[in-house]
Amino acid sequence: MSMTKKILLGMFAGIIVGLIFNLALPTEWFDLTKTYVLNPLGTIFINLIKLLVVPIVLVSLILGAAGVGDPKKLGRIGMKTIAFFLITTSLALIIALTLGSVIRPGEGNFNLEGATFEKKEAPPVVDTLLNIIPTNPFQAMVEGNMLQVIVFAVLVGMAIARLGDRVKQVRVFVEQANDVLMYLVEWVMKFAPYGAFALIAIAIGGQGFDAIAAMGKYMFAVLLALFVHFFVVYGVAVWTLGKMNPIAFIKGFSPAMAVAFSTSSSNATLPISMETAQKNLNVPKSISGFVQPLGATINMDGTAIMQGVATMFIAQVYGVDLTFSDLLTVILTATLASIGTAGVPGVGLIMLSMVLTSVGLPVEAIALILGVDRLLDMTRTVVNITGDAACAVIIAKSEEKYEKAS
Repeated sequence: MSMTKKILLGMFAGIIVGLIFNLALPTEWFDLTKTYVLNPLGTIFINLIKLLVVPIVLVSLILGAAGVGDPKKLGRIGMKTIAFFLITTSLALIIALTLGSVIRPGEGNFNLEGATFEKKEAPPVVDTLLNIIPTNPFQAMVEGNMLQVIVFAVLVGMAIARLGDRVKQVRVFVEQANDVLMYLVEWVMKFAPYGAFALIAIAIGGQGFDAIAAMGKYMFAVLLALFVHFFVVYGVAVWTLGKMNPIAFIKGFSPAMAVAFSTSSSNATLPISMETAQKNLNVPKSISGFVQPLGATINMDGTAIMQGVATMFIAQVYGVDLTFSDLLTVILTATLASIGTAGVPGVGLIMLSMVLTSVGLPVEAIALILGVDRLLDMTRTVVNITGDAACAVIIAKSEEKYEKAS
């Protein structure tokens, strides 16, 4: 049985077990099983893949930058990557706002009493830009500051490329380190079905149909927007720009999608998504090693969709009609915030706070959607990492003409 099928089987078993706990068994039984069985399994799996995130980002980006070599080529790839991210994020928000306007998930009776949410301020954009230069790269690695790790790795990679044969042994060492890390990814993946089972069982067992019944229309709007963006935007982009069959793309990348669905974390899934893109989608290591770590930090189309639908939902709950100018403000704020708050913990809710504030909606209303956010987070993480992989495929295809010319 393939690893993808094993992970899907684990997820399905987790759904069944979660529903049994939620619908048929006492809460105490679920709490006991969660504490002594499910949480340990899920935590071990998450920690194993998080263990590899920073080393793989560091090594892959060094190899990627060293492989690109020419600073002009690196700049060209970087500009195309960021342009793709900005365009797809804008499209994601347009889809979300449109479906939010049509479906109108906020119509109905919602209890606003006691809805409280503690707003966390995003750091100024200037601070974010200044902080991408690490004063201590080792501290950045320990703290998991991905933007600083990315900048340090790119600088080291460019230096290796410029020094050439003088640092040949350094490059060989980095390549060998990459091989070791990818072997560890394959080893960790053997534990993925058990981790997926535990994480899904926790999510379903803790919330089940209670949260879905109360927020069904909102969840439907978010999921529909995610599916439209996934199949239409990414499908068309991969087919027309990447010259790849969308079905083959989805099938090839499905192992990473299954892990993303279980973990709800783009960064935690990064080692597996990079390995999958390189092996199954034939993306060169130099492209994958640059595009996907950057995307895991600043490209969050799934999160943008949640923000778009949530903004429409909250506006409708409070009876506020958003003007066309307000909708443009939402698109601009959320798109720029995805880069301006890159690497900030809890970035999704921080971005949503910024969007709501920009159009005069109460931030406290975020409390209304927190109950189902964990369930939706699984699906939007799949969209987030798929966008990074689609970008890597497209950038790799666009660089072929330069390779032939040289």
